Amino acid sequence: MSHTVTFNAEKHRYEIAVDGTFAGLTEAVPSADDADVLVFPHTKVFDEFEGQGLASKLVSGALDDVRAQGKKIVAECPYVARFVEKHSEYADLLA
Repeated sequence: MSHTVTFNAEKHRYEIAVDGTFAGLTEAVPSADDADVLVFPHTKVFDEFEGQGLASKLVSGALDDVRAQGKKIVAECPYVARFVEKHSEYADLLA
């Protein structure tokens, strides 16, 4: 099983695909207050892909991309907030 995480700029979200099949998303909406901040309001892995650790792979891929862009995040999504709490190496991304 191979997975890829890509940013869909048109839909303001990161998407994960498993062997080429769209498997989930995490929204990443530009902040109204700061162009260098992305708000993460919602994350979803589709039912048929649950239990494979894809949400973690999706969020880590998204956060790695945010870091590469020199941006920060607001973790409104409970999953993203818990992920950052558990993985302190991403704490510096919090706006």
